[in-house]
Amino acid sequence: MINAKRVAFAAVSIVAVLIAGMIVTNDKSGMRQSGDTQESSTRQEEAPNNQAPDFSLSDTGGKTVSLSDHEGRVIILNFWATWCLPCREEIPSFIKLQDQYHDDLVIIGISMDQNGPAVVPQFVERFGINYPILYGDGKVARSYGGITGIPTSFLIDRDLVVQKRYIGFRPYNVFERDIKALI
Repeated sequence: MINAKRVAFAAVSIVAVLIAGMIVTNDKSGMRQSGDTQESSTRQEEAPNNQAPDFSLSDTGGKTVSLSDHEGRVIILNFWATWCLPCREEIPSFIKLQDQYHDDLVIIGISMDQNGPAVVPQFVERFGINYPILYGDGKVARSYGGITGIPTSFLIDRDLVVQKRYIGFRPYNVFERDIKALI
């Protein structure tokens, strides 16, 4: 028979470890900690039509990729991590969007995992991710206004102007609607 106290203790322990991991990862990756700015995890903001900051980051194959490499296409720039459950929930939508709109769209995932090279390549393979995954850092997170939580995504038009910012999980239809407006 299952001991209810043991199950409760295990559940509380797991939650505590996850919260501690998020705080440590947030501190080291340039994301703000929960005490900084209070924002809704599902808030969508119209971006002020600012030029998207360019960057050069390594992908999972060791190649250097810049945002400017994709000028002329609509871009979804997604800050995420392997341990983030809402991030995992968005991945199938991104895979489908990349398949459907590959001529006009590129999705770029920026992994904020602390030990990215040790965990991300296997994750990409297991989930069948069909878009570029780059290893992020605090510098790129800060250049996009500081990432207050993940997933955070930016919709960038063909001229590399940020059109929208999404904080938190979004379903497929939200991204598709906003992409179609720019294609």
